[in-house]
Amino acid sequence: MKYISTRDNSKVYNFEQVFIKGLADDGGLYVPKSLKKYNTDELLELKNLNYNELSTEIINLFSADFISKEELSSLINKSYSTFREKEVVKISSVGEIKLLELFHGPTLAFKDVAMQFIGNLYEYYLNKSDKKINIVVATSGDTGAAAIDAIKGKSNLNIFVLHPNNKISSVQRKLMTTVEEKNVFNIAIDGNFDDCQNIVKQMFSDLEFSKSINMSGVNSINWARIIAQTVYYFYSYFKLGKETISFSVPTGNFGDVFAGYLAKKMGLPIDKLIVATNENDILHRAISKGDYVSKEVKETLSPSMDIQLASNFERLIYYVNNSDSKITAEIMKKVKQNSYKIDKPSLEIIQKDFLSESCNEKETLDIIKKNYEENDIILDPHTAVGVGAANKLSFNDCIVLSTAHPCKFPDAINNSINKHEKLPEELQYVLNKDENFKVLNNNTEEVKNFVKSKV
Repeated sequence: MKYISTRDNSKVYNFEQVFIKGLADDGGLYVPKSLKKYNTDELLELKNLNYNELSTEIINLFSADFISKEELSSLINKSYSTFREKEVVKISSVGEIKLLELFHGPTLAFKDVAMQFIGNLYEYYLNKSDKKINIVVATSGDTGAAAIDAIKGKSNLNIFVLHPNNKISSVQRKLMTTVEEKNVFNIAIDGNFDDCQNIVKQMFSDLEFSKSINMSGVNSINWARIIAQTVYYFYSYFKLGKETISFSVPTGNFGDVFAGYLAKKMGLPIDKLIVATNENDILHRAISKGDYVSKEVKETLSPSMDIQLASNFERLIYYVNNSDSKITAEIMKKVKQNSYKIDKPSLEIIQKDFLSESCNEKETLDIIKKNYEENDIILDPHTAVGVGAANKLSFNDCIVLSTAHPCKFPDAINNSINKHEKLPEELQYVLNKDENFKVLNNNTEEVKNFVKSKV
């Protein structure tokens, strides 16, 4: 499979370039030049595969020029051997709604599903080459811990994680900052997640700097993460055995829900993808009325969604505009100027596949309380937003992506039901362990200098 950039589709890339670079030199995001679409018979052939086998089949479509199918299968088996669920993910119920539990990996968040795979994919690449890679990633809470767990201790790999200082939960932070391996560096930025993400993008855009340190990224813009996340849409569809299915996805950077869109483009019979947001509702405003103008980021009880400009939305813009990279590049200039309004024809195309809703803080706490009292299930605040959005849209017969274990958000759970959900026993040690992180200003040059001092 060949790839192009959303901002210049005249150049062609292979999977290795897409995976290692993460972000195109022109600032665009990588997408396939053409896409496999399964027919009904082909979907039936996939139906009875276990999770690892299904992952191998789907990911192989995108990566066959980089890794053989046999090696890929072995790598996937290794990646998911640490998960608490044999089938990696689990389907449960809250009333009529189904929950797709994605938090059974080592850091209790859906990010583990892609990140464990990516960590081993880096190791596979480095075993074949005489190189050293420096990974730089921004996190709104969960990506950082998942990336660190996947990459810690691996040779010829360093990871630098930028998180917004004092704007993620204490458990989210400690899962990152208590790691002792020498190839892990945590940076707390005095700003919000969008500031962290902008710094990383600017570092990638500085080609002299990014090439000098052989910089790579594992944010949700990395195509390898998207394809790994696409698998659980297929898996849950096969498990439920319905003709069509809809998903409600707690959404920040638009990567996880875009993976669902990719699955639909590949032929999976998905009806609607519900984009569920908290009070940082730019995506709800965009999808419901075309308003993609960012506002000030609010701190909420669901910090992984405290984002205004969602990077992966660019991929949807590209497809909605008939894969025209020139139009996409012009739109992204408007996005940067905070002046982009989605035109009516484009909005109608988006609304064929997507619905959206948002939940405020009170609604989120009320959803946690209601589901605990009625179903004896504790939802993390992000999953609660996904349930709330489905309820508001009367989509009760759908799957909500349950993206994190509630123990990662003790303040939200305590505020809602006056209960402390404990960390699993194997992770209890992080609560009392010394933390190690560097606080830096919201300044790209300052971060660059810190990274250079460590490589």
